[in-house]
Order: sequence, then structure tokens, then C-alpha cells
Amino acid sequence: MTDELAKTTEEVLSAEQVANYLGRHPDFFSDHVQLLEKLYVPHQRGSAVSLVERQTSLLRSRNEQLHGRLSELIEAARYNDGQFEKTKRMVLGLLEAETLDEVAVAVEESLCRDFYGDETVLVLFSEQALDCNGLRVLSRGECSIVQPLIDTNLPSCGRLSEAMNRFLFQDGAVRVQSSAVVPLVKGETLGLLAIGSYDPNYFQSSQGTLFLSYVGEVLSRILARLLHQQGQG
Repeated sequence: MTDELAKTTEEVLSAEQVANYLGRHPDFFSDHVQLLEKLYVPHQRGSAVSLVERQTSLLRSRNEQLHGRLSELIEAARYNDGQFEKTKRMVLGLLEAETLDEVAVAVEESLCRDFYGDETVLVLFSEQALDCNGLRVLSRGECSIVQPLIDTNLPSCGRLSEAMNRFLFQDGAVRVQSSAVVPLVKGETLGLLAIGSYDPNYFQSSQGTLFLSYVGEVLSRILARLLHQQGQG
């Protein structure tokens, strides 16, 4: 009984202490707003009303923030779903290609139709003539102007120098204002994929390159296989 009485007294005194403290500091919750989310306050008349209203306002604000975040996540999911479908169509088209020219056609159709590229260029490096018409075949010595893009082994986005732009896009260079360049690497650098846009803000140096890297990896493997077949032929 003694222990129970002591415990009860402690709880009563603790509650009284809290009540007295809050009575002496009526603005306590103004400096400790986070506590309002955890409190249960009956909606009664008098001074409790303002506290309930403050708590309700806080919860409403938090709900609006969560709703906005949820909307952003849903929008991102829709965008990623669209990107996945476009990428799948491109990969399937590339897998069906049996010649270098068919690869070039599949790349151009996908990047221009689904990904809104205005100019697409596929350059292969070879010291020997290749059986193809739909892409450019150049020796490595002829590509020294774009060597910095080759050396990175990573996609580059943004505005190219005038010389690089002209070298890659040739007649279309005058309209290309931003571009993405993807080195095609499988053991060695096989070539470059360049995508040009007439919009100066379409490709920016700060944007992510995950999709471009994926396209480059798939394209590199397919090109390596076809080049190997031509070498055997």
C-alpha cells in the first residue's frame, strides 16, 4: 500500500507541476509547436479552443505538405513508366536489327519519335570500310576534334563547341543548340551516338544521364556483335 500511495502521489504531483508550469508560461506551445501533434485536447469552450485551432492548423499544414509530396511521387512514377515503355521499344527494335543500317534506323526512329531528338548521328570508328550506308564510318584520326568526348567514356550533355557541333551534326549543326553525346564502349571505344536538339535548354550539363548510359550500353553490345560478324565475313 505504501508503494502504491507513493506512486499515486508522484503522478498527482507530476500532473500538478505540469499544470502549474503551463499556467506560469501560457506561451509554452508557441515555442514547442512540435508537441501539438502529439497532444489530445478536447474541443471545449474557453482557452482550450485556441490550442485546438492551433493543433488543427498544424495538422492541416502537414497534410498539405504530404499531399504535395505524394502528388510529386505519382507524377515521377508516371514519367518513369513512360520512359520505361519508350526504352523497351527502342531496345526491342535494336535487338531485331541484323545489320548496321538497321541499327541506325532503329536508333533514329526511337530517339526522334519517342525522345524528341531533332538530329541523331551514329559514328563508328574503323580503319576499314564497313558495309553500311545509314551511319558514318571514320578512322580515329579523323575524330580528334571530339577526342575529349571520347576520353570521358561517359555521356556528355549541354552545348558543344562550334567545331564539335559542326563535326558531329554537319548540315544540321546550324540549328542544333544543345546535345547529348554518348561514347559507345565495349572493350574499346566503338564510336559515338550524338543526339541534337534545336532547344538550347533541352540538354543541360546538370541533368541526369542514367537513361543515356543505359542506351549506350545496349547499343555498344549490339554494335560489337554486328562488327564481329562483319569481321568474320
